[in-house]
Formats: sequence, C-alpha cells, structure tokens
Amino acid sequence: MSDALFQHPFMSQAALNECNAQAMVSGMLAFELALAEVQEVRGLLPEGVAAQMRQALEGHAFDTTAIGAGVASGGNAAIPFVKQARAALPAELRRHFHLGATSQDVVDSALMLMLKPRLAALDALLRRCRNVALALMKAHETTVMVGRTLMQQALPVTFGVKVAHWGIGLEQARRRLVTLELPVQFGGAVAVHSGLDGPGLDGPGLDGQGSDETDPSGLGLELMDALAQRLELSAPALPWHTDRQPIHALATALDAAAGAAEKLALDVALLTQTEVGEVSEPGGEGMGESSSMPHKRNPVRCALIRGAARQVHGHVSVILNAQAQPLERGLGEWHAEWTPLLDSALLVEGALEQAAVLLEGLEVHPEAMRRNLAATGGSIMAEPVSRLLAPTLGQDAAKRISAEAAETARLQGVAYADALQAHPELQGQVSPEALRQATDPSLYLGSSQAQVRRAAVWLQRE
Repeated sequence: MSDALFQHPFMSQAALNECNAQAMVSGMLAFELALAEVQEVRGLLPEGVAAQMRQALEGHAFDTTAIGAGVASGGNAAIPFVKQARAALPAELRRHFHLGATSQDVVDSALMLMLKPRLAALDALLRRCRNVALALMKAHETTVMVGRTLMQQALPVTFGVKVAHWGIGLEQARRRLVTLELPVQFGGAVAVHSGLDGPGLDGPGLDGQGSDETDPSGLGLELMDALAQRLELSAPALPWHTDRQPIHALATALDAAAGAAEKLALDVALLTQTEVGEVSEPGGEGMGESSSMPHKRNPVRCALIRGAARQVHGHVSVILNAQAQPLERGLGEWHAEWTPLLDSALLVEGALEQAAVLLEGLEVHPEAMRRNLAATGGSIMAEPVSRLLAPTLGQDAAKRISAEAAETARLQGVAYADALQAHPELQGQVSPEALRQATDPSLYLGSSQAQVRRAAVWLQRE
C-alpha cells in the first residue's frame, strides 16, 4: 500500500510492470537453464538433460510468495528458488540442476538480465530528450533572457544556451550509460568454479561417486564466457562476487542521469515562479492543481523529477558504502545492493519520462523574458556601460556613474540609457547611440549563439 502511494508514483509505471518478483524468478530461471545448456554442450551433463529441464520448468508456476518468505532463512532469493525448481523436476534431473553454481551467481546474473531492458528504455528516453532539446535550442537561439547567478539577475544570455546545457547534461548521462557492461556472474561457491567435475555444494559429481578434482583446465572460465554469450550479457575478466565495480558503475551512471534531469527540473521550476513566469510546464487535466487554491498551477512534473532524483542520490550512497566487500562473499554488503540498484533504475526511468514530456510541452514566454530584462530599468547592463566609460573617465568614475544611473533608473522607473544620458558627468562625454548600444541586452550575449551551434553539433554526434 505504501509503495503504491509514496514510492511508485515517482517510478516508471511501465518499468514497474516489468520489474517484479515474477521477473526476478524469470531471470533466475533463464540463468539456470542457460547454465545447463552450456554445460551439456561441453559434456558435463548427459545429452537431452537441458531440454528436459526447460520443458519441466518454463511453464512451472513458481510460488513467489514462498520464495520471498524463504529469503529470511536463506539470505537471498536464489536458495528458495533452487529448492522449488528442483522439487518441480523429475528425480533423475535434480542433481544436474544448478551444477557448479552458487546463489550469488543466480542473483547477480538475474539482476543484470532485469536491468538490460531498463538501460535500453533509458537510452530511448534520453534520445527523445536530446531531440526535443535540439529543436528548442534552434527555436530560441536568439531569445534573450536574464542570466542569474547566486539567484540574482546577472547578465543576459539566451534561452537557447540554457536549453543547450540541459541537453548536454542529459546526453552526457546517456553516453555514459550506453558504455556500461552488464556482466554475467558465474564462479561457484568461492568464485573459482569448484564442483564442476566433482562434489560441489549441491551434490555429487556426474558419476554419482564424487571426485576430489577441481578445474585446472579453465573449463569454468570457458563456461562463464559461453553463459554470457547465451544470455547476451558481457563476459567479465573473472567472477566478480566481491569485486563490485560493475555495480558501482551502474549506480553512479544512474545517479548522473538523475542529476541531469534534476538540473532541468530545478531550472524550469524556478523560471515558472509567478514573479518570473518565463516558462510554464505543459498543462493537462488536473496537472499542477492545488487542493485548496484554484488559481495555482504547480510545477508538478518538476517536483516528481526532483523527488525521484533525491531518492536516487540516497540509493547510490548505500551502494557506494557497500563497494568494499569481504573475502569471497559479502556479509550484508551484497544484500544491501539489490533494492537501491533496481529502485534507482525505476526512479531514473520515471524521472526521464517526466523530463521528456516536460521538454516536449514546455511553454516558453519570451515576452516575460523581455519584461524581466527591464525589471531593474536595464541596470543589469551596468558592466558593459562601465567598460564603455572607463577609457574616458577612468575605471573608478565609470563604475560609480554606471551604478548611480542604475539606481536612478530603478527609483524613477526610467530606461537605463535615459538615466545615463541625464547624468551630469556624462554630458558631452559619450554619444547617445553608444549608450544605447551599451545598454541593449541583445548586443551583450558573448558566445551564447556560438555555444548553441557548437552544442547542436556535439549533440548530433553519436
């Protein structure tokens, strides 16, 4: 109940439907059946065993509730899953199931299989955001607005360059995510493939008598590579039971995507404030309504994005603190990764779904941007005015006069250029045209336009 009310609204609903207990069971089963198949190919199982296992288990109704209850006694979902699977197999097949594997092999590989479609979905959403950002950048390449530093008006920029930064942040996150590897996990009890040719943790060898032989030929690594190929996961250099770099890379890349979406949402939320009004979130039935104030249109999509991102930031801290894991199997560290990792993926996907809709329907108000440029009587142009006056009057006098005229413009509600022309120390010193140009925000944009064009080239480069 609480998940549905407090957690799930921040997540992708499509992803939630695909990432559940049954999906985890399907991932664990996919690992076990693929393992049997690659072992049979290499003569570790009698011919036909893998197909018989698949026939018996693919349609089997696993009891996910019982598997969940079994975690409390076994420590992870693989142990009760393996018990159920063996019980569903004919007696002659049971000793061949889960051969040479350990519970961490099953859980880690199943998690990678669950995350694979999520990364594909994130890539599609980020590409969608990129395409919309490109269109917005082009449309507003020369739309002048106030640039703000420390939450105060600073100097003019263009809305196009602001969107360019959003787009680049999101695209940087996409390019990082697309480089991630989702490795299979297969190492057995202590990650050296014990038990493949002798009695392992799960029963006797193939001859039923057992053997003290280990795996000197590297057969375990060969099976690991074959398993990766069959499951369409990457093949790691070695089993990574306590070498958690793949999880660290996943968590931090997801957090980077969350941060990029959060930057977009924070900027938009600030620009939608009633007193600013430079953009508006896309509307829709009931979107942004208040429970008590009919006039309000709250930036709800921004709130959902930021709420999701904050949760991801917390989740990644759990994973970072679990990176160093003891010896050959973590004691609580590995267990602590599961929920934060999967929830992060679902939260980022939810945030990016909102971000895509936000960008696609963003309402831009250039007239409000022009109004806010004039909110101080144009005094945000005091810096270029000071630079104009300095060669003639000296730096100190130029700075003082530009500030005095800005204050006059603010108090009297006149244009900054007019206040400058009326200043007694400027009579006959500077032409009205020079003052007009120095106080025109559209003429003091630095590299804004060039940045938009450069960003567009970068964004379109695969």
